[in-house]
Amino acid sequence: MTLITHDDAPVFDIPGASFTAYAAPSRGASQISLWSVELAAGTTSAPHYMDSEELFFGQSGTAVAEVDGTEHPLGPGDCLVIAPGAMFSFRVGEDEPFRAVACMRSGGRATLDGETFAPPWTV
Repeated sequence: MTLITHDDAPVFDIPGASFTAYAAPSRGASQISLWSVELAAGTTSAPHYMDSEELFFGQSGTAVAEVDGTEHPLGPGDCLVIAPGAMFSFRVGEDEPFRAVACMRSGGRATLDGETFAPPWTV
């Protein structure tokens, strides 16, 4: 059994987004990585895709997820399941940030601007 407290969870900040890393191989989880994400109001994330299924569960605020060219509104209580290889991004309204909990299998890799890597909050 492993307990990862909020105070022990590392935070990764990139322009327009903050990721709080909870479950991951480096923190005792062998199969699933789980993190929270906050996307700043008025931002749009860079289009990218994952090599594994990724899930986002809305906690607060709203966003529009563009997945393979189709827009999907996402808000509190909504769960978005993104298939491996689907190109996606999030667009957040001007009024408030969008917060979600996300997870995928450990070892999943992202491809962004032609570069493939393991997001640091998942390892």
